[in-house]
Amino acid sequence: MTILIVGATGTLGRQIARRALDEGYKVRCLVRNPRKATFLKEWGAEVVVGNICTPSTLAPALEGVTAVIDAATARAADISSFERVDWNGKVNLIQAAVTAKVDRFIFFSILGAEDYPEVPLMEIKRCAELFLKESGLNYTILRPCGFMQGIISQFAIPILEGQPVWLTGDSSPIAYMDTQDIAKFAIRALAVPATSNRSFPIAGHRAWSGREIVSLCERQSSKDAKVTTLPIGVIRAIRQTFRFFEWSWNAADRLAFTEVLATGKPLTANMDEVYQVFGIEPQEIGTLEAYLQEYFSRILRKIKELNYEKDKQKEAQAAKQKKKKIMY
Repeated sequence: MTILIVGATGTLGRQIARRALDEGYKVRCLVRNPRKATFLKEWGAEVVVGNICTPSTLAPALEGVTAVIDAATARAADISSFERVDWNGKVNLIQAAVTAKVDRFIFFSILGAEDYPEVPLMEIKRCAELFLKESGLNYTILRPCGFMQGIISQFAIPILEGQPVWLTGDSSPIAYMDTQDIAKFAIRALAVPATSNRSFPIAGHRAWSGREIVSLCERQSSKDAKVTTLPIGVIRAIRQTFRFFEWSWNAADRLAFTEVLATGKPLTANMDEVYQVFGIEPQEIGTLEAYLQEYFSRILRKIKELNYEKDKQKEAQAAKQKKKKIMY
């Protein structure tokens, strides 16, 4: 089986590529910038240059492909590209897969996308799901709610650096999962017929609120966090104000997504059936506590090593200066 992975240089896509190669699949990766994909070649994947927003590049990439795993998405900081990538690009890719007679199509959406039609990204994901279902392709839709990797930049690094951590009042607890574990479900779907033409939630063991994550990071890092809370009423007022000005519509869309996380409604799902269908044991899936413990242990050890080297350099410099004084 030859798998085409789209978005293979991203946080999730690279883990899918690694997992697929480890399990013996022939892996082809569609990338826009081959210079950023050298690690994929080193792993043993075939790299082809293309872009889902450029339909003419897709047919060559899909030649001989058995399955597509689409992990591509617009960058969170560039909401203006959501429609171009997460709608137009997906339509292009799905249509090209139909033409190429691809056997399987694995698609990543977002948990609860249908509940927020007023949020651009959520509505686009919902529409993409519907388009895929109506395409005639043999599909599997996976709907994660949050990556553990995102916690590092949002919580861990600011706490380590003494920078503010921004929380929204009554923020929604999120059942984060490590992208390495999410990749297990994507690759397993290829071999389990019961996953065909179905949608599945992908959620971690429990949902964590922002304040719980802050407390966990504080314990693991032995540092106190500087928490700043922004009331949901303020976000709504800013969003409505931005809607009056065309130049600020992208900012308003970004705030709309923030409001999803500020509803207080947990982003999680019961995974009992999912584990059973995929043949994955719950204990195979990592916990947030273990993930952050490993991260802080590694980072704090590195910081300690750097500080040790700095101290040794200072001692050597001081000894050199002392020797000069004695000589003169």
